[in-house]
Amino acid sequence: MQELERGDSGIRSFASVQSALVMYPIFAYGSDAQKEEWLPKLARGEKIGCFGLTEPDFGSNPAGMITRARETADGYILNGAKMWITNGSIADVAVVWAKLGDVVHGFLVEKGSKGFSAPEMKGKHSLRASVTSELVFDNVMIPISNRLPGGDGLRLPLSCLSQARYGIAWGAIGAAMACYDAALSYAKSRIQFDKPIAAFQITQEKLVHMVTEITKAQLLCVQLGRLKDAGKVRFQQISMAKRNNVFHALAIARESRSILGANGILDEYPVMRHAANLESVMTYEGTHEMHTLIVGEDITGIPAFT
Repeated sequence: MQELERGDSGIRSFASVQSALVMYPIFAYGSDAQKEEWLPKLARGEKIGCFGLTEPDFGSNPAGMITRARETADGYILNGAKMWITNGSIADVAVVWAKLGDVVHGFLVEKGSKGFSAPEMKGKHSLRASVTSELVFDNVMIPISNRLPGGDGLRLPLSCLSQARYGIAWGAIGAAMACYDAALSYAKSRIQFDKPIAAFQITQEKLVHMVTEITKAQLLCVQLGRLKDAGKVRFQQISMAKRNNVFHALAIARESRSILGANGILDEYPVMRHAANLESVMTYEGTHEMHTLIVGEDITGIPAFT
């Protein structure tokens, strides 16, 4: 994929989609004033947001975060750092999770705040359509009005992750469908040994496997959506969907590349781009292994990690 300029509409569009993930904590835990200030602008794409939970040394273990907020007469002083933050360098507002004492709280950190910087992470081979950054807080002053008042504790950011993981489970299906469509179209038009390669049994087996896994993933997400609408969805079910759908989407991308042969690495086709991105999504918003252990604990009643 061609390197995109920062002013390109593709960057802005992708960033607006990611901002939707920032809207949930403001909607669920923000004050009326915070909702009125940010939600309409984020929804219209007039403002960009980012979500700061992961730290340089704490990804799968967010409870170990070392970013701290200290209360003062005028608000809070924030110190620490977040890592692998989508939109960080271009965001107008960051939802940042930090410990106040020993309890996790959410804070809105606005662009331009003194002591707040967001250096962009360069050299990515994956997720190149998005801006990924570090967030650095050096005695950043946060007004009292910028703390999310709707609760505290680690359950708040984890509930936000459930929303994001639900979306990823659907998004992985879209990537898989794009790869499958490209492979099917290519197989029907690519002639080898005087017939299209779609006529060969091994190619058909690959295509059947792809469309079967896509259909199963769709059904999993449809049922998950029904449970979500009914208010009955559990985070373990979301973990199952994210884990399953990303795993099979990546396998489908790789299988599609094999059908396209050498042409599969060209940017004329979407397959290699999706494969590279899905490699990241395997660890994005919770690693494949952590989701495995979440589901494993749910079915056995035995936690494999503390």
